[in-house]
Amino acid sequence: MLMTFDEVASLSGFELLPFPGKRGFDSVCIDSREVAPGSLFVALPGERTDGHAFVKAAFASGAAGALVEKSRVTELALTEAAREAGGTLLMVCDTLRALHVLAASYIDRFPGLLRVGITGSSGKTTTKELAAAMVGAERNVVFNDGNLNSDLGLPLSVFRIHAGHELGIFEMGMNRKGEIAELAAVLRPKIALITNTGQAHAGIIGGEREIAAEKKAIFSCFTGKELALLPEDGVFTDFLSGGVNGRVSYFGKASSKKFGGAESRGLFGSTVVWDGKSVNFALPGEHNLVNALAAAAVAEAAGVSSKAVRAGLAAAKPLFGRGEIITGDFTVVRDCYNANPDSMEKAISLCDGVDWGGRRIYVIGSMLELGGGTTAAHEALGERLAKSKADIIFLFGEETADSFAKLKNVKDKFVFHTNSIDELRTKVRGSARAGDMILLKGSRGCALERAVEQVPF
Repeated sequence: MLMTFDEVASLSGFELLPFPGKRGFDSVCIDSREVAPGSLFVALPGERTDGHAFVKAAFASGAAGALVEKSRVTELALTEAAREAGGTLLMVCDTLRALHVLAASYIDRFPGLLRVGITGSSGKTTTKELAAAMVGAERNVVFNDGNLNSDLGLPLSVFRIHAGHELGIFEMGMNRKGEIAELAAVLRPKIALITNTGQAHAGIIGGEREIAAEKKAIFSCFTGKELALLPEDGVFTDFLSGGVNGRVSYFGKASSKKFGGAESRGLFGSTVVWDGKSVNFALPGEHNLVNALAAAAVAEAAGVSSKAVRAGLAAAKPLFGRGEIITGDFTVVRDCYNANPDSMEKAISLCDGVDWGGRRIYVIGSMLELGGGTTAAHEALGERLAKSKADIIFLFGEETADSFAKLKNVKDKFVFHTNSIDELRTKVRGSARAGDMILLKGSRGCALERAVEQVPF
């Protein structure tokens, strides 16, 4: 059992209506279709659907309790639904905030757990996965799946902790101001790492300085004994290190004392020397090497051996849309999980820097959530692509029309722009031939993997 209802009743802001049933809950979910017997169903209001409308369905599926907002109880007859099911209503003013309180209280049950938080404009999921692989070679570790890093994903992930875990490594994402501070208050990390700061979500947060300030909130619950890990050469590293109420350390080629260099293997990663011994690391690009050094900094702070770090490096595999290399008649670099100006530059530089005998085809989607900087960023992208080694450039999305304007008079490349995924797919299919390299890079909203999903590999 995760928590008893008596424990919940002791928390400030919770009012319970218990009916004869279970003493507590065994799992937490926000989708009534995923309710299992003994679950706590959290009813979240949303723009499209309101979880309160599914409380009765959750109880019918065996939910032990439902976390609901007081204002909806009478209107939707939720008391009657709980009584009929023998369940418990946990009534609060705000179910999202209450979920955070529950998660923070649950974490308190594991005082020996070393809690690690990772955030950044890019690379945080890869860094988290690498750190978990390194630490997991010697210690029992729990971490959030995929990119479940939001104000919902993190607290839900926290309930995966159990008594056998020694470390918890959790990625923390941001889509609005104040979100990192809220997640830090839930996790209260003992080790907190910022991979980098850039222009991701600039349209929501503001400029790069404002983004850096939001990321710095990962240190906001430090009490003096915690460790902050920062990139050695970041633009805002000095700003991020200032005023941290704890120890500050750095990661990177110069700062990672056990790093003995790396030899590139092109699209297939690099051979890394760590503490005097070589290991093949499958993730390509200089940026992924930095992610690996960030993860190694976490692993070292957690006290695992060099052998464990090398084991984590050797086990690394690209996640979906994050530098995947798909080989066949032609080679696809599927790096289209997300994009911002920084990650776009890294992807283009990677493909430009590879010694390649065939043609380079760059399929580039819009970079979203850049706000007032959208036009300038896409114009700069067009200028960058004009200087790239691409032979063919396909641009997808309304925003990339600004990139196209900078490219349409380029003589040494074929350039095409469309807002239609069907047209894009047809063009890519008609252009690709054996020996080509195809880069897919764009924001998640573009879902650029569709551009080649029907092309045989």
